[in-house]
Amino acid sequence: MNIEHLYRQVIMEHYKSPKNKGFVADNSYLTIHLNNPSCGDEMTVQLKVVDHVITDIKHQGTGCSICCSSASVMSETLKGKSMDDAMKIIHEFYELIKGYPYDKEILVGDAVVYQGVAQFPARVKCATLAWKATEQGINKIKEDELNG
Repeated sequence: MNIEHLYRQVIMEHYKSPKNKGFVADNSYLTIHLNNPSCGDEMTVQLKVVDHVITDIKHQGTGCSICCSSASVMSETLKGKSMDDAMKIIHEFYELIKGYPYDKEILVGDAVVYQGVAQFPARVKCATLAWKATEQGINKIKEDELNG
């Protein structure tokens, strides 16, 4: 079995059985909604941060298998991480998606299956939508703390 086939299998597993999908009715979560007008993907992410640690991430959206599976992988990858560590991981994911060298000690787990996306520039926004929503949420939490 070649590596690309294995990566496709992981993507389809997360697409068909996404982790952390669905919302909670809880005001302690920050909700961020983004869409990709070029293809119609939409993603909403809910973040719960306690003492600078992401204690929970939920996602809900519509879109292609790359977009929706990436949201599942993102939620599993960043849950339990400090906001600073999450931002480092997000940065490395962006490097991977663009086809650049990335730190294999920072970006681990299923996130690496998206490295082939770099060959399809139109899919980069699909793969990063949930990650960008989470990044915006973390930045908002940090900004609110500074202005608080």
